[in-house]
Order: sequence, then C-alpha cells, then structure tokens
Amino acid sequence: MTDADSSTPVAHASPASATGEPYATAPQEYDGILLAGFGGPEGQDDVIPFLRNVTRGRGIPDERLEEVAHHYRHFGGISPINAQNRELKRAIEAELAARGIDLPVYWGNRNWAPYLSEAVQQAADAGDTLLLAFATSAYSSFSSCRQYREDFARVLDETGLDGTVSIDKIRQFFDHPAFIDSFVPSIAHALGRFLDEGVGPGATRVLFATHSIPTEDARRSGPRDRDFGSGGAYAAQHLAVAAAIMEKVGSFDPRLADIAWELVYQSRSGPPSQPWLEPDICDRIEQLPAEHVSAIAISPIGFVSDHMEVMWDLDTEAIEAADAAGIRAVRTDTPGADPVFVAGIVDLIEERIAAVTPSERPAGTALGPWFDVCRPGCCENVRAGFKPVAAGVAP
Repeated sequence: MTDADSSTPVAHASPASATGEPYATAPQEYDGILLAGFGGPEGQDDVIPFLRNVTRGRGIPDERLEEVAHHYRHFGGISPINAQNRELKRAIEAELAARGIDLPVYWGNRNWAPYLSEAVQQAADAGDTLLLAFATSAYSSFSSCRQYREDFARVLDETGLDGTVSIDKIRQFFDHPAFIDSFVPSIAHALGRFLDEGVGPGATRVLFATHSIPTEDARRSGPRDRDFGSGGAYAAQHLAVAAAIMEKVGSFDPRLADIAWELVYQSRSGPPSQPWLEPDICDRIEQLPAEHVSAIAISPIGFVSDHMEVMWDLDTEAIEAADAAGIRAVRTDTPGADPVFVAGIVDLIEERIAAVTPSERPAGTALGPWFDVCRPGCCENVRAGFKPVAAGVAP
C-alpha cells in the first residue's frame, strides 16, 4: 500500500482517510498498529540526553535541564513510562488475539528508545506498510496530538519510507466511554472512604489534574471553525470529561452525587512572562482550607499512566502541599493497562477498520466523537507554526 499522492488533501494516509473528510470514508484493512509514546530515560546516564530530545530546537543549556533532571534522578534516573508502555503493548496484543484480530503492534517513542523511526522501519521490513497509530495522549493540543502527527511525517521522511508506508491515527479518545470508565472506581472508592471516615461531603473535593500548556497553544487547540472558549478544545475536553466522570461516580455511589470538583493544572514550564493555563494544583491546595475543604481526591485525567508528571508533580509535590495545608489527599488511578481501557483501545481499532459512522460511535460527552482526520489548522504550534503532518488536512 502506498502513501496518498501529493494531490490528495491528507499526506501519508490510507485511501479511506486521504480525501480530507473528517471520518474514514470506507472500511480499511491495516497491516499493523503503531503504539506511539512519549518515551523516558531508563538510567541516570539517559536523563540529560533524554531532556535534550524533549527540548530539541529550543536551545536550553544543560545546566537548566539539570533543574528538571532531579525529578528523574530522585527515582534513579528511571521514568516508569517505558515499562508501562511495554505492559500496554502486551495487553493490546492479548486483546487483539482474543478477538481474533491478526495485527502486530509496533511500539516507538518520540523522545527515547525505542524511537518511532525504529518502529516504522521494523514494520516496513516486515512488509507491514499500512499502519494505524494509537498515541498515548487523549486530548487535543499541539503537544498531545499535532506533534505526534508531525513525528509520523518526519519519521517517514527520515527513513525514506514516504511513499511506501502510510500512517493513519486513531481519533482522540478523551471521551470514549472506556477511558472515562477507567477513572471512576478509584475516585469513587477514595471519596467513599472519606465519607466513611467522617469527612462531610461539603469538606471533600475532587481535583482533576492535567498538564498545563501555554494559553496561546490552548486557544489554538482543536479545529478553527469551533469556539471552545479561551482554553480551546484542550480545556473544554478536560472539563467535559471531568463532568462525565463525576456523573458516573454519583451513579457508582449515590452519596457522592453532589461532591464538588474542579480542573487544575500542573507541570508548568517556560518563562514566567508566558501565560499558561491555571490554576496550578499546589496553589489551589493552599487555598482550600479557607474554603473548609479537608479531604481531596486528585485524579490525573490528563494522563494515561503513572509517568513522571504523576509521580513527581502529584505524588510528591501535590501531596506535600496537601500535608502542609493540613488536608488529607489521595491520588487516584490512571488507566494504565486496565482491562476496561485496553478493551476500549481495541474497540477504537475495530471502529476505524470498519469505518463506523459517527452517529454510531460511542462518546461520553457532547464534544465527541472526535475526528479521524484532523481538521485544517488545528492545534498550531505558536512557536514554530505548521510543519508537515500525517493524519490531518494541511492548513
């Protein structure tokens, strides 16, 4: 199978996704699944080279990178993200096999070995040239969607496989019911335990945490022809998902139906002069005692697994902030390789193979189901503008 030619609206795409329509226009058989991850260091010697990869093109000196490196060095220089993606890969393979779907899963990362270029070359060497990618990021923004699509285009160019390998991408899955459902039991159990131990509902709060991004990047997230508010699709999607989770938490345990919740942000970087999405989780925790909150459940809905931003920014810094404020805090689960979530991933694979019509696709919020093919100009990188991408219509 060859890439769409230069006259088609979507580069590097399968025939079913090359026309530029928002959703696949016909069923499409794929040769393999490409699991696309962020990557992380697996030893102390990897930390600075990994951070150089993360910040490539921004000219950040090593002494400044070392300020972030201590997060990784605290855990022996090892990010858990690669081990988690190995586990997720095995779980997806097992679920595919259980359903009788004969598709190999190739795994590659943006910032550390195994790299995406290695995974795509491995697939091509095996004769698997029509790939369906699943990126381990659920929401719409430059770093969580468009950058992965830039990675696909870059890798095809660097490997010389442009015109040989095609890469489609599974839709953003923020409101797929399996993703939403995977958060519910852990939150419900944490809140129920607070109530069982005498904390009143009014003194209990859920903080839904996600990675902050620059406000200009947030404003440009999602398609240009929809108004999502000042936080763009990125903030709107998180708010919608949090509301959907809390509705299910209330159904899980009726005592929890009126527990208050809010969206907070973490892991801010960049110069202080650059506005980023707020409020910061630690700032909000500091304010909560004045609002008579004495117990919080912190749910990392912006993350698929317990990688460094969860282990350091939440399990370390946010829990320390809660201790300082005299607030009881529990960090609840990410999806990881939970069977419910993994089944949802394979549901999404089957959905794309069959080109299920949008009206028949499951979506847990009014914002979805999201597009198979990203729309023109969505999720622009404010700093660098538009680069060539796969799985989307050119601006």
